[in-house]
Amino acid sequence: MPYGVLGPTLAGRSAATGGARQRALLARLLLDAGRIVPLPRLIDDVYGDDPPAGAVNAVQSGVSRLRRDIPISYDGSGYRLDVEPDEVDVHRFARLAAAGREALRRSDFAAASPLLTDALALWRGEALADVRSAPFAAEAADRLEESRRQAVEDRAEAELGLRPSGDAIDELRTLLAAAPLREHAWALLMRALVAGGRPAEALAVFEEARRTLAEELGADPSPELTAVHASVLRGGVAAKTRLPAQLTSFVGRDDELSLAMSSLRTARLVTLLGPGGAGKTRLSLEVAGRHPDAFLVELAATGPADVPRAVFDALGLRETGLRDRSSDGPDTVERLLAALSTRDVLLVLDNCEHVITAAAALAGRLLAGCPRLRVLATSREPLGLTGEARVPVSGLPADPAVRLFADRAAAVAPGFTLDASTEPAVRDIVRTVDGLPLAVELAAARLPVMGVHELARRVDDRFRVLSRGSSTAAERHRTLRAVVAWSWDLLTEQERTLAARFTVFRGGGGLDAIEHVCGLGPDTLDVLDGLVGKSLIERDGSRYRMLSTIRAFCAEQVSEPSMVVRAHVAYFRSFAQTADAHLRGPEQLEWLDRLDADRDNLHAAVRHGGVSDGLRLVAALSFYWWLRGARGEASALARELLDRVGPVAPGGLAEEYVLCTLNAGLAGPAVPGEHPALYLAGLDRPPAQPFLLYLSAVAAGPPAEFRDNLFEVQDALIARLRASPWSEALAGIGGGWLALFDGHPERSTPEFEKALAGFRSLGERWGMMLAQSGIAEMAVIRGDHAAARAPMDEALRLAAELRSSVDLADLLRSRGDARMLTGDDDGAAADFARAMALAAECGATEMVAAARVAEGRLALRGGDAARARELCLTALAECPSGWYSADGTRLTIYLALGRVAEALGDPAEAAGWYRRVAADAGGPDEANAVAEATKALAALDLG
Repeated sequence: MPYGVLGPTLAGRSAATGGARQRALLARLLLDAGRIVPLPRLIDDVYGDDPPAGAVNAVQSGVSRLRRDIPISYDGSGYRLDVEPDEVDVHRFARLAAAGREALRRSDFAAASPLLTDALALWRGEALADVRSAPFAAEAADRLEESRRQAVEDRAEAELGLRPSGDAIDELRTLLAAAPLREHAWALLMRALVAGGRPAEALAVFEEARRTLAEELGADPSPELTAVHASVLRGGVAAKTRLPAQLTSFVGRDDELSLAMSSLRTARLVTLLGPGGAGKTRLSLEVAGRHPDAFLVELAATGPADVPRAVFDALGLRETGLRDRSSDGPDTVERLLAALSTRDVLLVLDNCEHVITAAAALAGRLLAGCPRLRVLATSREPLGLTGEARVPVSGLPADPAVRLFADRAAAVAPGFTLDASTEPAVRDIVRTVDGLPLAVELAAARLPVMGVHELARRVDDRFRVLSRGSSTAAERHRTLRAVVAWSWDLLTEQERTLAARFTVFRGGGGLDAIEHVCGLGPDTLDVLDGLVGKSLIERDGSRYRMLSTIRAFCAEQVSEPSMVVRAHVAYFRSFAQTADAHLRGPEQLEWLDRLDADRDNLHAAVRHGGVSDGLRLVAALSFYWWLRGARGEASALARELLDRVGPVAPGGLAEEYVLCTLNAGLAGPAVPGEHPALYLAGLDRPPAQPFLLYLSAVAAGPPAEFRDNLFEVQDALIARLRASPWSEALAGIGGGWLALFDGHPERSTPEFEKALAGFRSLGERWGMMLAQSGIAEMAVIRGDHAAARAPMDEALRLAAELRSSVDLADLLRSRGDARMLTGDDDGAAADFARAMALAAECGATEMVAAARVAEGRLALRGGDAARARELCLTALAECPSGWYSADGTRLTIYLALGRVAEALGDPAEAAGWYRRVAADAGGPDEANAVAEATKALAALDLG
């Protein structure tokens, strides 16, 4: 700790210097760290009841010297040490000790022990050791020593509850030598002696305690001491645990361990449920090791009829004379009931899944007849008894799985270290094997024959690579395949069929999808319930998923893979088309979430279906991809599909083909071919996928042949959209911007307001966001920044609600521009930075460039022309070609670079940039940029 009084006074991790009063002053402030200590109190505590005349000045001088290295403030009445209480050992000790005592009160020994150990580790000797002569110190030190003694007792009690042993004997004897009247400490010492196998010494300790209490207090032993003494006489305190010793460390199951322990305090039957290799047995042993009387019953090699005998043998009853050689069958259960009826025992029934009915029947009989018995079962399905508490055990999270791999790797490959060069490969390995502890250990065991990077490359072939386990392990745990095969063999025929067909899903599936794809009719729900119960499939809310290791095994068992794939593609094509229609209405958010949940399935359907299915899926998903900013995924999938389709649209799928080409160009060069606007111009009806209107406009813009009569083309298109309210409302957005480009800004706001009304009537948030953004932009153009604030805030709210990264980035950049105009440079900088980060995440490089050039303008405004030039040149390099909406950004960059060149005193370079604006402008929407460049060029003094 940086500061401390639990030993010699510490300041900044080293012993405090200065005289005795200087150290006393520091110690006094440390005791109240973070709180004001009034000056009169400081004087009394440092100098006593009769301070010298110059005590005030002496304290002030002392504080001044301390302030050179330590933060101390003065508020007019006293001084305060300005450090966090946890930086001072005494306050950290008090917090940890209190937390440990509270955990102990709840009998949470696993939580209490480390808290109390950490608390006691803060003590470096006697409290206030080097300032004991100070007037305040003796009482404070006594109080702290009492707290330490209480923490010693609490820790001993926690450790006895956690794992009974004699480890605390010496510490408790030392405590009692200093404080012989602590009756609870005497009781703890007796328990520790018995746990350490020394019951005779425990009885002698009781006599010593009784004598001491009689001599010092004239009192008899407390009820607690008397009860422990009686228990020792009955032999009831000694631990009778019969558990196998473990050869490796226990890693990464703290949450499950805590849940299992707490469940056993409230339920008498707890089942650890999970797939093979998840570490249920090891977890059960850790839980059992914290119980004073626990027994392991291994059922893996046992048949249903032999379950009672396995329990009988595990308890060691054959050796007690309670059973003769002829005892068998029902008589065995009666003898178990007799043996356990009065004992506080934890019975661990391990690997119950293949004898589940027999194990459940025996557990039910024993729990009903033995009121102090508790049962901890491990199984791949629950026992199904009333009152059963279930603790799920699956793969480890990433960080614990990495720690487990590193721990096991260090044992088999002594040169292995987890560092920056090996950690990425280890993370790939543990992710591939689902974090299943057995698979992680089997993977680590391969390091003597291959490096970690080679292992990461090969581990996808998991059943071949992970085929060498411990020679002492049970056969079913020696290879990963054997682990999964053990579960597979316990399934019914229908369960095997469903498990195999389920592997077609990517990232899991909902019940409706499973019923349609897996083809078991009305039996599907019951069969699925069986697979969930047997830990082959996991339920996550309303969805179901399968660990990739189990999936890989079950996929090998599919008898008709093409049939299952066709069913999967057909279902998700229909789902995408249904969802797309709902994205343009009031249920937009709900269907976005539903599409998110099945994103992997939808993408798999695009890849694995025929070209017709793929094109229909791409068309249906286009609006969803845009809203979610999934440009990279959309582009990659569309390009893969176009490679299969070829350069010509299949019959009847012209619109789907156009959408596929547009999506393919979202994160790369445009796909050669006819301009999409030509397809739209040839329609006599609204497009089947209305989003094509927007995507075509922002990604491709109008073709060259339309640019001279763009407004006539727009009017003709709007006339054909009357049959589609959503398309008609969207046309209002286009009409608003075209009115501005045509030099009639006064017509723009009514168009945006008409669009807002249309989208509002549909309950469609994205369209409302576009309309509100347009209304805000027009207010900024008019110079009415106050009027722009409300619609811009509403647009941002809607974009955030939709989680539309692309639109949110664009809106933030627009708001930043508006803030810069009002002088809010800090707010503008924050908006530009966030816009750039969002645009980069979703691959919108033209928006990254737009945000970066905006930062450049802001830097120029602040007088840093060199920084502005660097930002603008970077933006120009980032700005993509082939993106129509990027053309305006490129012109903005030219204008900004012209202004930068002027600021740097280079009018010739500035003129060059201004001339590029006119040369590259290609449409009426860029007329404003051309006008600005022309004006700037005319104002230049070119000599």
